[in-house]
Amino acid sequence: MTDNFYSTKKLMQGLGLPVEKIHCCINGCMIYWGEDSELISCKFCNHPRYKRHHASNRQKTNVPHKKMYYFPLTPRLQRLYASKATANDMRWHKEHNTEEGVMRHCSDSPAWKHFDQIHPSFAVESRNVRLGLCTDGFHPFGQTGQQYSSWPVIVTPYNLPPWMCMKDEYMFLSIIVPGLRNPKEKLDVFLQPLIAELKHLWEVGVQTYDVSSKQNFQMRAALMWTISDFPAYSMLSGWSTAGKLACPYCMENSDAFSMSKGGKTSWFDNHRKFLLMEHPFRRNKKAFRKGQTVLKGAPPIRSGVEILELIENYGFKKVTEIDADGINAQISKNCHCGWKKRSIFWDLPYWKTNLIRHNLDVMHIEKNFFDNIFNTIMNVEGKTKDNAKSREDLKEFCSRPELHRNETTNKFPKACYSLEKDVKEALCKWLKELRFPDGYASNMGRCVDMKKHKLFGMKSHDCHVFMQRLIPIAFRELLPGNVWQAVTEISIFFKNLTSTVIKKEDMKHLEKDIPIILCRLERIFPPSFFDSMEHLPIHLAYESMIAGPVQYRWMYPFERYLRKLKNNVRNKAKVEGSICNAYLVEEASAFCAHYFEPQVYTRHRKMPQNFDYGMGDGLEQEGMLSIFNNTGRSYGRAKSRYYSDDQEYHAAHTYILLNCEEVKPYIEIYANELRQSEPHIDDATIDAKLDQDFASWFEKFCMRGNHSSGRGSQSLGRGRGNQKIVRGGGIQQIFSGNNTTNVLPHSPTCTEDTLASPPLDTHVLSASDIPSPSHSAPAGNVSSIPPILGGTSDATAASTTLFIPSASRRIGKIFKEKLVEEGIKWSKVPSNMKEYYWEEFEKKYKRNPALLISVKDTWKHVASVRYNDKLGKWRKKYGKDAKPNSVPQEVWNNWWEYWNSEEFKALSQKASQNRRSEKAGEGSGPSKHIGGSKTTIQHSIDLEAELGRPPTPFEVFKRMHKKKDGSFVDKRPNDINEAVENMVAIASQLTDESTEAPKIDVAHIYLQAVGVEPKKRRVYGLGTHASTFYPDSVSSSSSASSHYNTLFDEWLREELQEIQENLHRKNEKIQQKNEEMQKQIEEMKKKEEERLKREDEMQQKILQMEQIMCKLAQTSSIYQPPVEDPSRSPEVTTHTDSE
Repeated sequence: MTDNFYSTKKLMQGLGLPVEKIHCCINGCMIYWGEDSELISCKFCNHPRYKRHHASNRQKTNVPHKKMYYFPLTPRLQRLYASKATANDMRWHKEHNTEEGVMRHCSDSPAWKHFDQIHPSFAVESRNVRLGLCTDGFHPFGQTGQQYSSWPVIVTPYNLPPWMCMKDEYMFLSIIVPGLRNPKEKLDVFLQPLIAELKHLWEVGVQTYDVSSKQNFQMRAALMWTISDFPAYSMLSGWSTAGKLACPYCMENSDAFSMSKGGKTSWFDNHRKFLLMEHPFRRNKKAFRKGQTVLKGAPPIRSGVEILELIENYGFKKVTEIDADGINAQISKNCHCGWKKRSIFWDLPYWKTNLIRHNLDVMHIEKNFFDNIFNTIMNVEGKTKDNAKSREDLKEFCSRPELHRNETTNKFPKACYSLEKDVKEALCKWLKELRFPDGYASNMGRCVDMKKHKLFGMKSHDCHVFMQRLIPIAFRELLPGNVWQAVTEISIFFKNLTSTVIKKEDMKHLEKDIPIILCRLERIFPPSFFDSMEHLPIHLAYESMIAGPVQYRWMYPFERYLRKLKNNVRNKAKVEGSICNAYLVEEASAFCAHYFEPQVYTRHRKMPQNFDYGMGDGLEQEGMLSIFNNTGRSYGRAKSRYYSDDQEYHAAHTYILLNCEEVKPYIEIYANELRQSEPHIDDATIDAKLDQDFASWFEKFCMRGNHSSGRGSQSLGRGRGNQKIVRGGGIQQIFSGNNTTNVLPHSPTCTEDTLASPPLDTHVLSASDIPSPSHSAPAGNVSSIPPILGGTSDATAASTTLFIPSASRRIGKIFKEKLVEEGIKWSKVPSNMKEYYWEEFEKKYKRNPALLISVKDTWKHVASVRYNDKLGKWRKKYGKDAKPNSVPQEVWNNWWEYWNSEEFKALSQKASQNRRSEKAGEGSGPSKHIGGSKTTIQHSIDLEAELGRPPTPFEVFKRMHKKKDGSFVDKRPNDINEAVENMVAIASQLTDESTEAPKIDVAHIYLQAVGVEPKKRRVYGLGTHASTFYPDSVSSSSSASSHYNTLFDEWLREELQEIQENLHRKNEKIQQKNEEMQKQIEEMKKKEEERLKREDEMQQKILQMEQIMCKLAQTSSIYQPPVEDPSRSPEVTTHTDSE
């Protein structure tokens, strides 16, 4: 490891790829590169190359006024073949399966295939690289800071598959054009090194080693097209994108015109020429421009060869040539053409053969189109295209008298496409409350201005979502039918255009439909609405049909990458230097990350934003039903509520069963039974019966069959719990049977395992609990339907023990830290204080995030009990004058005022009467037991250990209600005991016909004596866990009592077996850890011994050298020991960073 950051940077420089610093003219006229590298002044403007040295400055190094950074492309392309992580993927474009007429990647497009046909020598080697180039400017200091425009040039390879292409690590920063100003048409000056390298890679290539095939090959590269916004389109192509000739496809065939009142260029009525010749819109003289029909056809699309020939005929020069600016300006003015220069890209030998050379950016076109539509419909002041000047121009160019100025009121009437104030307010309110899935879009509510009824701060992606997803919904009931239909059609057009997978036939349909859509918009909106951005969609379908899917040719990934570069600007005085240093470090670290072990976490291996351990990822939680293993996390904090009625609960239960993979075999069984009973039943009726009756059928099925049905399956079948549904936290908590690990708020149960155990230790119900329907059924009158087997787990036992004492004590201590006057009881404690108590509790106990809801629900219950108990003890122990030290005086006075009130006295008296209630009848006294802190289940386990066999329910009852002297705790258990003994005595009597002693089922007799509470599913004497062992009702047959005993015995055996298995597993883990620690200690001892041995050897060598030196000194008179000069100081080496 290095000692400091400087050493780390030096180490990383050896791993990084080269970068060249090239001096530039301060005015951007030229770069000092190639033949001009030795010049000391600009050959265009004569400005000196270097800054002037001041007389007081002793610095002798020449400092240039401006410099650019150039990152050679060749070594970066070679590195793609140097790593196994990318070498194979660089051939994907050639080897992947394709479908006729379907385009998923640029390699499926006609432009790619046309290039292969024109240049077969290039296409024959699949490892040759196809590239795309993008450039755009950004302000590193923001809009309010210093005006500074930096222009990175980015190159990306298209050989990679879709899941790798256009990602940040495969975007190569090639050039950083320095500020302060926008280079505009002088951008070609800074592109010279890159174009020269691209020419070399095309004509010669470079010898490259392919690690996947372990052989060298001659790698060549070709630039397919450029990607940029519309202003940068002009800088790259040389065609002016402003004025009447802004369209690079229509060129001189444009019909754009200037509006006399507005003064801007309008592209109104420029789209009828793209319609079919027989279309009625062509002959319409009223709906478009007054009195005009359109008979000419669409302008032809010129090839690269034709365009290059045209430029050469005009005589345009490259901006790198002398006097190019004046000559080009004069030619452009005299010829009335849109060309401004000869682009440097024409120097590439293959550039003229490309079908698409410069892409129109769908991102910016869609955003501008959306802004015009929304601001005009909402009539946003200053941004709407429908203003006073627009209405005056409308009167001149169109025949729409209903929109002319009213001579009486001198006002313009409201247009059909603008909304009223109350409607705009309703729309803004809807947008304010609108929510999207996580990661789908940003919060548009923050962009809504409710006062001015407009949107502000909308990002390009927000406009993209609104344009394609919300416009058809938002304006459906607000706009007239013809207006809504037109804006919805343009919305659907952009949606289909930006699909990740497109078909050639679909693009042909879009190319045919877009003129009709734009013409319909022209019949509605004024001419000022249609600027160049509203015209360019007419050509987007053609580009997609030729070049393939839009996501490889728009600005979204590059804009995000520019944001990343902007964040790398740490030194505001050296913008380009900061970007360069950060890029080199990230580039080297990204390449090194390919060689890390799979378990090493890097930024390039981070999980997606919405990743969760779900189905299909190979990371399913063990013991979870498939419906609860779906990918995704809850949105926001979980909220809980209780079912309002049985119908709602039945719907939730049915949904779980019908969508659970493990239950599907039994759905088939149920459907087969229906078909057997009703041979002519149809599928629709079966689906209806599944919704209505399957849940009740499945519950009965779980309770019958052989008696090996487990409690987990019975819980799933019954689906009965506290009828709690958790929103956001997972619907699995609607089932709170004993097999679930969710600790419910009504059960003060939690252990340290529950607080900190990993999710894989939990067990709700696993697929193994439900066997295949092929299992054989028992003989007799038992149903032929196979039983569902159940099981238990550690979590079951965990959920039956009390809240751990240490955690419970901690809750009490937290209360003492901060108390409030309102906290006269837990229900009155403010919610913010409860959150404070919970946060303090979290600091003490770590918990598994997967069990957050369960733990917190349990904490709420325990905290409620502890808080109320604490206040009750204080009230009894202290008077009004005395108080606990932890309670402030004003809080204590407020509490005593409540405790002395009539309200509290009435509640206290009622609670006292409830505690003294005699449930067994008058004179029986309150119900009691001697269970103590142990649960009924734990007492059952202890009793089985004592008896050596599973106890009966009657034995558990006596264990819980007998004192040490053998008497019962109160009258009710004594009466039940007498009743059971009398019934046993009667059943033991011999009948006249029988000579053998009858078999006595004490368990069944006990259940008959105490009765079962069907509402709460309880049995007196067995606690609240009686539903674990017994069904809803008690049968009078001996087979039923045998069934209960069997279930009870099975449960005890399972419980003991699992406890033993858990102890065994824990012992094994402890033993394994001890062995590992012992090995580590032994290894450390060995290393220490080796180190000491090496030190001893070094000491011996030093002694030998000293002896040799002494002998040499004695035998030679020339030897003199060196004498240090006290006046000479040791040299100090300093390192400075130029940036």
